[in-house]
Amino acid sequence: MLTLLTEHDVSKQLRVSLGSLRRWRMIRQGPPFFKVGPLVRYRPEDVETWLSAQPTGGGAQSQRKAATDRLSA
Repeated sequence: MLTLLTEHDVSKQLRVSLGSLRRWRMIRQGPPFFKVGPLVRYRPEDVETWLSAQPTGGGAQSQRKAATDRLSA
């Protein structure tokens, strides 16, 4: 059976408010989700993939690379 996470599970895992997670969902910036009727569910592997794709903090070099990547896209 497929294990699914609720929005409460994901907000706890990411340590963000439920409101932030909902806002990300509305503007399509959060982890991929799907609806089961009125319920929002997340696959754990989708949350992990999304999280690993997020920019990381660091020095000026990583910030310059991110800016360069944005400009070349």
